[in-house]
Amino acid sequence: MKWSGDMLFRKLWRTMGLYKAQFISMILMVALGVGIFVGFNMEWYSIDKNTSAFFEETHFADYRIVSQQGFSKEDVDKIKDLDEAKTASRFISVQADVKGEKGKSLALTAVEDEGISDFKLMKGEKYDPDSSDGIWLSDKYAAANDVKIGDEMTLSYRNLEISGEVKGLIKSSEYLICVRDETQLMPDLETYGYAYISPAMYEDAVGMAFYPQINVISDSGRKAFTEAVDDALGRTTLILTKDENGSYSGAAGESEEGKTMGSVLPVLFLLIAILTMVTTMHRLAAQEKTQIGTLKALGFKDRRILRHYTSYAFMVAVAGSAAGIALGYFVAWFIMNPDGSMGTYLDMPEWKLCMPWFCSVIIIALIVLMTLIGYLSVKKMLQGTAADALRPYTPKKMKKLLIERTALWEKCGFGTRWNLRDIMRHKTRTLMSMTGIIGCTLLMVGSLGMRDTMEGFLDLYYTGASNYSSCIHVAEDATDAQRQALLDRYDGDYSCSVSVQIEDKAVALDIYSVENDKVRFPAIEDGYEKIGDSGAYVCKRLADEYGLKKGSHITVSPYGSDDEYELRIAGVIRSVSENIVISPEYADELGIGYLIDSIYTAADKKDVDKDSSISSVQSKQSIMDSFDTFMEIMNMMLAVLIVAAAILGIVVLYNLGVMSYTERYREMATLKVVGFKDRKIGRLLVSQNMWVTVIGIIIGIPAGRAVLKYLLDAMAPEYEMRLMTGAGTYLFSTLMTLAVSLLVSLMIARKNRKIDMVEALKGAE
Repeated sequence: MKWSGDMLFRKLWRTMGLYKAQFISMILMVALGVGIFVGFNMEWYSIDKNTSAFFEETHFADYRIVSQQGFSKEDVDKIKDLDEAKTASRFISVQADVKGEKGKSLALTAVEDEGISDFKLMKGEKYDPDSSDGIWLSDKYAAANDVKIGDEMTLSYRNLEISGEVKGLIKSSEYLICVRDETQLMPDLETYGYAYISPAMYEDAVGMAFYPQINVISDSGRKAFTEAVDDALGRTTLILTKDENGSYSGAAGESEEGKTMGSVLPVLFLLIAILTMVTTMHRLAAQEKTQIGTLKALGFKDRRILRHYTSYAFMVAVAGSAAGIALGYFVAWFIMNPDGSMGTYLDMPEWKLCMPWFCSVIIIALIVLMTLIGYLSVKKMLQGTAADALRPYTPKKMKKLLIERTALWEKCGFGTRWNLRDIMRHKTRTLMSMTGIIGCTLLMVGSLGMRDTMEGFLDLYYTGASNYSSCIHVAEDATDAQRQALLDRYDGDYSCSVSVQIEDKAVALDIYSVENDKVRFPAIEDGYEKIGDSGAYVCKRLADEYGLKKGSHITVSPYGSDDEYELRIAGVIRSVSENIVISPEYADELGIGYLIDSIYTAADKKDVDKDSSISSVQSKQSIMDSFDTFMEIMNMMLAVLIVAAAILGIVVLYNLGVMSYTERYREMATLKVVGFKDRKIGRLLVSQNMWVTVIGIIIGIPAGRAVLKYLLDAMAPEYEMRLMTGAGTYLFSTLMTLAVSLLVSLMIARKNRKIDMVEALKGAE
């Protein structure tokens, strides 16, 4: 009947208006859960899709063959003839200073075949491989330094000058993350960029065709490819997969970190949203029991009534999901803004926000589940006759609490006894309130603890471990005498890195002189490991991978050599790179040759007189500044979580608070009748909420630490971080959660003033 449909339609809107606080809070909770879930997963998925498309568009090399001896054209032809290679091209990238711009340099690149690991033209002339005076420059570097197409640039490399006209502005997948080395966590666009020149221009400038690298497109596995290359060239070379390329691994790592984040914390929001729906719909059905009985008495079929009340849950789920999707796009845009830190870190041609397919599946499943929750909540109320349903909902008779059987009960005040009984009578509501508090505290501790850990990481690896002011990078062609002269002049410690192989794995064997204490290495526990002269110190990742500990032995083989060296493990250290550290004395004992390539000195960068023996000078402060910029990305994500945590606490507690207020309306009216003041009743409500809040905080703090530990282990194993949370994090999380709970409690307590004692008690049975 049409009238019945119209009647139920009007009732739907009246009921939603009557319980608007509950419905609004449920919609907000669903929107928050969906928004955080979609936003965080959209972030990593967009990074993955956009960077993968860029790598494919620029034909990013699958392998890079490296040899300090260089490769001839005949070597390239041999690689091209292999069944394991589709195509190959010689490649070189060197550090060149920008003449007239102190402290600024470029990764100057020449590649024979622009079809492998090439770049995308953003503005200007198309790349000319035969150009004798053209420079194709990073558009980000150009923008940061006000360089325009048509400008002349002069670059200095090994006392040679390379001059040319900027003919195009580009983006290169090879320099998706454009940093000098692994110590620089964020690009510094004002001081460092990249540029491409033609092979002809490069060879004319240096007077020879020296290419130490070959880029290869291949579908073969690493083992088969390595064996084929070694057989073809007749010598051992260093072969790196694209996964070992800084840009490729950095993009993949950023995506993987976001994926881990998106699979843990946002899921918490969804679970709380579902639990909130369960509790709210159950109480709504209970409060509407007499209405349901009336509809049965009027002749409405059970399935019609079911459909009516199920529509409430469906509308909440749909409205919340729609708002959540919009919120998710905003969250993803906020994190991935091209003009923000992420746009600086990953130098992409364009960003397209992409929602993962599974998000749609999860949202549909969420709508179905919440609709089912509404269905089941009402179906229970339809059991029995119309007369049964017309009787108001009454809670189950409560048994005496265990404490009521003791003498302690009589010593408890009225408020304590009233609150304890109410908590035990409504266990589900209490549990939900506690879940909201735990979730709020967990997110606060996890988010702020992540910030503490990152700041502790900076202090551990740089502030504490690095006692130098600047690092001098020695030119590749510097003589032994020049290297020693630099060391004598600037009085510091030195290092050298040798590429070695452990089984099929490429790692760095770093030789450090530490007698001046300019460089230290964090120990696994507290403090720093003293690098001795009679053994090797392996990073935690390698130790875990190969089961190494103090006293173990491991064999390494330098690339380009058939020599093998057995290292005795003297200790395990934490490191930002996958490396093994030894002293110069131990290197001499083993017979490993090396050349000093870095000098750590107390001299300021400005006091270092740069000459032909120095390729670049990097200040420790610049490293720390880049870390601060890197932290901006993390801080944006943490800010979203902190705000979301506060909203989560407010919405959940307010929803349950309103529900509790409605359930106890008659009880509070009775208290007013017997003489209780509004303020006294308000204190009863606030005190109960505080009890639940304190218990939730006590559980939430260790839960937050556990989640944070999991995230650190899963997201950033390459940094080998320690979990470091300060007292301020726990204090702020506790106070913030208490403030949220107190705010909601006061909002609910104010409703006591509106209680109509007569009307409230009229319907009492």
